[in-house]
Amino acid sequence: MADGVKPTRGGKPPSRDGRRTRWTKHREERRAEFVEAAMRVLAEVGPDFGIEQVAIEAGVTKPVLYRHFSDKADLVEAMGERGTHILLDRLIPALNSEEAPLPRIRKSIDAVLGTLEDYPNLYWVLARHGHGQEVVQADKEIIATALSALLGDYLRAFGLDSGAAEPWAYGVVGLVQNTAEWWLERRSMSRDSVTEYLTMLVWAAIDGFARQREVVIDPNVPLEINKVIQMSPGGSSGSSESDVAEAGNGDR
Repeated sequence: MADGVKPTRGGKPPSRDGRRTRWTKHREERRAEFVEAAMRVLAEVGPDFGIEQVAIEAGVTKPVLYRHFSDKADLVEAMGERGTHILLDRLIPALNSEEAPLPRIRKSIDAVLGTLEDYPNLYWVLARHGHGQEVVQADKEIIATALSALLGDYLRAFGLDSGAAEPWAYGVVGLVQNTAEWWLERRSMSRDSVTEYLTMLVWAAIDGFARQREVVIDPNVPLEINKVIQMSPGGSSGSSESDVAEAGNGDR
């Protein structure tokens, strides 16, 4: 028998693809376990955590950990990808809620601030780490691209020029991120206060733009149309892409 593979009772060799699939799944699961262990260490120790501390938390030796991550940078990048999933899991439902504009904006901003408040050390290690900065930038691109599609849909629905959608989206994302980083470092006011200030500022821009074009939107009444978006992180390199789609127009 070629390659020393013994036949099964049915005369066919065991599937190598099956073994490879199971092994790949096992490696992915182990890698995810180690990322969660690193997240716990990061929360307790801070951005200057070490690989050995992660290995101890995971109950393995450093060589075992290095079978799954080439170095600390690789581990930090994987932690960033986990952080992206956490953020999108919170942000997407807020952005896509069928509520009035004002509470929808408020919930979306609070989702971002709440994630940073729950994982402050993760944000700092990403913001100050070479590969981590790429993850932060990729997250901005994911959210801005998706928000641009959402704003464009609404502008067209109101018969307005959608050309403003993309610069608006990047402006809003930059505003929220920069303010959130300031708040995370200073903590000079409550999260609720920051959320409310940002909500009023974003809404004032939208309302002012609409009124200049004789479109009046009640901030506390749900819109008849309901535009939603879908976002998903990309590959493991940290350069994520978004899958942006219109899903529904209010017909239920």
